[in-house]
Amino acid sequence: MVATRETFTAQAPRELLATLRWIAQKEGRDFEAVVEDAISQYVESKSQRKVRPEVMAHYRASLEKNRRLYELLAQ
Repeated sequence: MVATRETFTAQAPRELLATLRWIAQKEGRDFEAVVEDAISQYVESKSQRKVRPEVMAHYRASLEKNRRLYELLAQ
């Protein structure tokens, strides 16, 4: 299934756009694809899921490992 695309207009510093164009050329990709990746990464970093999955995995493992200690401390 192909996502519906929408055109938009934005402004950015010339140097930033030049860097994005350089990345696109270096990777053999369309400029629009690089911009979309950049926007997607930004949105993901600002979304509801603020904690990285690997951090949560470590936290859960720590909870499980130290569960008895936490129960004793809670008394």
